[in-house]
Amino acid sequence: MDELTVGILVTVGLLFAVFLGVRVFVAAAIAGMVGLVAMIGWDAGAGIVGTIPHSKSANYVLSVLPMFILIGFIAFHAGLTHSLFNAAKAWVGWVPGGLAVASVFATAGFAAVSGASTATAAVFSRVAIPYMLEYKYDRRLAAGVVAAGGTLASLIPPSAILVIYAIIVEESVGTLILAAFIPGVISAIIYAALIIGQCWMKPELGPAVPSPPMLERIKTLPGTLPIVAVVVIIFSAMMLGWATPTEAGALGASVILAIALVNGMKWHSLQEALMETAKLTAMIFSLIWGVLIFVRFLGFAGLPEAFATWIVGLPFPPLVIMIFILLGYAVLGMFMDAIGMLLLTLPVVYPAVIALGYDPIWFGIIVVKMCEVCLITPPVGLNCYVVSAVRPDIPLGDVFKGIFPFFLADAATIGLFLAFPGMILWLPQFINS
Repeated sequence: MDELTVGILVTVGLLFAVFLGVRVFVAAAIAGMVGLVAMIGWDAGAGIVGTIPHSKSANYVLSVLPMFILIGFIAFHAGLTHSLFNAAKAWVGWVPGGLAVASVFATAGFAAVSGASTATAAVFSRVAIPYMLEYKYDRRLAAGVVAAGGTLASLIPPSAILVIYAIIVEESVGTLILAAFIPGVISAIIYAALIIGQCWMKPELGPAVPSPPMLERIKTLPGTLPIVAVVVIIFSAMMLGWATPTEAGALGASVILAIALVNGMKWHSLQEALMETAKLTAMIFSLIWGVLIFVRFLGFAGLPEAFATWIVGLPFPPLVIMIFILLGYAVLGMFMDAIGMLLLTLPVVYPAVIALGYDPIWFGIIVVKMCEVCLITPPVGLNCYVVSAVRPDIPLGDVFKGIFPFFLADAATIGLFLAFPGMILWLPQFINS
C-alpha cells in the first residue's frame, strides 16, 4: 500500500472517530501514531511521537496563549465586565434594541482582553441577559446576541485561535493580531446594525431604554479605563515594535492584575482566575500536541501536497474554490469545535490556499471568522450551549432560533471580506510600510 493511500485511510479513520465522539486530541494522536508506525516502523514512529509534546511545548510563541487567557479571566473575576456593559448601556441604550446593541459592544470590549469565546458568552449570560429580560426583551434575541457576541473573541485580538493559526502555518502572531482588528470592529458594527434593524421593524423584540443625562453617561467611562488601558498597551507595544506578542501579553496581564488588586480583588477570585487559565491552557496544549503528531504523519504521507495539487488543478476560478473550502468549514463546524477543526484541516488546506495565490494573513482572518460561525452553528454550536447552561430558563432551541439572524450576518460579513480583502490587509501593510 502506497503512502498516500495510508494517509487517506488514516485521515478517514480519524474523522470517523471524531464524529463518534472521541476527543479530538486523543483521536489525532492515535491516528498519527498508527500512521507513522505503519509507514516507518515502530522504533522510528514511536520516537517521533515521543518527542513532539516537549519540542512543541518549548516553543516560545506558544507562551502567548496563557498570557492572553489570563488577562480575560482576571478581568472577569475582578468584576471589570459589569463596568463595560453599564457604560455601553448608558451610551447606546436609547436606540432600538439598545440593550442588545450594548451587549454587542460590551462583549467586543471584553473580547479585546479575553481571547476566549466561551468565557465571553458565559460572562455576559450573567451580566447582560438579566437586564434585557427585565426590560421585556424577546428572550431569543437576548440569548442570541450574547452567544453571537461571544464569538467576537475569536477574531478581536488577542485571540487564542489566531495564535493557534499562526503556530500551525508559521506566520507572524503580531501581523495576524493587527490584521484582525478592523475585521473584528466591522463584525461588531454589523451585529449592531442587524439588531437595530430588527428592533426598528419589530419594537417588541427589544424596546429602547431611557437615556440618562450626559453627566451620568460620562460617569460610566472611568470604569472602562482598565480594559481600554490593557488594549492600548498590547497594541501599542506590538505596533511600535517595543515588545513581542508574548511580552505584550505578559505586560497586559501584569497591568490588569495590578488594577484588579487595587480595586480590591479577593484572593479566592485570583485563585479561580489562575485555575481557569491553567485548565483552558492545558486543554489547548493537549489539542496542539495530539494534532501535531497527526500533522507529522501527514507530512510523511504527502497528503497536503497531493491535496494542493488537486485543488489547483480544478477547472474553476480561485474564488469559487475558496467558497467551496469555506462551505466545507461550515459543514465541519456543525460537528467539531473551532480549535480542533483548525488543527485538523489547516495542514492539508493551507498549502492548497497558498497555491491558489491567496495571502496567508488574509486567509487566516477569513478562516478564524469561519470559526466564529461554527461557534453558533447547530448541533455543536458551543456558545449556544454555554448560554443555555448559564441560563437554564432559556431552552437551547430558543438560543438557536435567536442566533439565526446573526448567522446570516456572519455570512454577509465573510462575503464582504472576500470581495474587499483590503479591509483585512490594510492595517498590517500600513504599519509595516
